[in-house]
Amino acid sequence: MVKECGGDTMQRILIVEDDMDIQELLQEFLQEAGYKADIAGDGVAAVDMFANNLYDYDLILLDILLPKIDGFTVCELIRKQSQVPIIMLTALGSEGDQIKGLDLQADDYVTKPFSMPVLLRKIAAVLRRAGSREDSEGALLHYKGLTLDMDGYRVYAGDVEYDLTQREFEVLKELLENQGKALSRQHFLNKLWKYDFYGDERVVDTHIKNLRKKLNIDYIETIRGVGYKIEKEGKEKPVY
Repeated sequence: MVKECGGDTMQRILIVEDDMDIQELLQEFLQEAGYKADIAGDGVAAVDMFANNLYDYDLILLDILLPKIDGFTVCELIRKQSQVPIIMLTALGSEGDQIKGLDLQADDYVTKPFSMPVLLRKIAAVLRRAGSREDSEGALLHYKGLTLDMDGYRVYAGDVEYDLTQREFEVLKELLENQGKALSRQHFLNKLWKYDFYGDERVVDTHIKNLRKKLNIDYIETIRGVGYKIEKEGKEKPVY
């Protein structure tokens, strides 16, 4: 949500971080970049500030190692109320921690130490994606009994709605919009994460595995040494 301030549009970011030096650094850089920035020093304060609607936040920068309740729990609680963009900002850089954050529908994951100019670009990219979703016209995409609601980020098969994370939805959408094409793991990382991913490419494999399991489908084809593909609807995979 964009606010008006003195005739200018300013976006508000909630910084959830217990380290006071990092709090100050982030707030200073964000304000210099033209954002409003508020601070929550622990997980409980973050949830309270968001739930009480003291402010409308356009994005949350969320540390994981927080007092009282950790960032994973904060993310999960906020996701029950809102799809506000969340960037996790943490010293936990293992693949498992990154996947856990992404599976909780965090929009991005940045490890410390980080470059402030790079972080600002990531923030801008996430806000652009969020704005694009809000401006979408609610188009529907159909494939073999599945219906993707582009506006609502929802997936149906008849009267059944599937519970996908935002990233799982985007991976499925990318496959369906490129039917018949083999898409590499790096393609997904560049297109959906919007930056060069420094973690393990297997994060894409995890999302594909989750899609196959949740949707109970077998038509996401693994292309050895390349990536993944969905055949064009009406074209069956040859049987030998």
